Amino acid sequence: MGIIPRDENRVPAFDPSYGFFTSKTMTFAGGTTNDPGDFNGTGNPATLFTVTGAVRLKILAVCTVNLAGATATVEVGTSAVTTGLIPLTVATDIDANEIWFDATPTTTIEPVASLVDNIVTANIIQTVRTADITSGVIKYYAMWYPLSADGSVVAA
Repeated sequence: MGIIPRDENRVPAFDPSYGFFTSKTMTFAGGTTNDPGDFNGTGNPATLFTVTGAVRLKILAVCTVNLAGATATVEVGTSAVTTGLIPLTVATDIDANEIWFDATPTTTIEPVASLVDNIVTANIIQTVRTADITSGVIKYYAMWYPLSADGSVVAA
């Protein structure tokens, strides 16, 4: 008989699709040196989630304050594949209340089946490309399930 995975509070996870849930809010001020929105600063890329072991993961973001920054673009992935989880997207296309999980964040309702299921073994990063994201707020949601005994996702 297998071991039932548990979170850090020892709560069991029975559903492999959405066993655990972790979130992280990113506030952008790209005009500030080394802010995560400063595309050529030391805060970019920014680690969103620390991953240990192997996990099954779905990720999405909800914008709470419109993103601004002339020609800025943003993507989410790992250091090996920076667009592996959410593809490169024009930052100003990400508006308040929109769900962002693909290159065209245009909706406030989305079928869960639209989210891509991934197996992840590395930290999840957000990378700002092209220009600074000067303002805005995004909240990232990671829905995950451990595949390995040490599988875990924690907000960075």
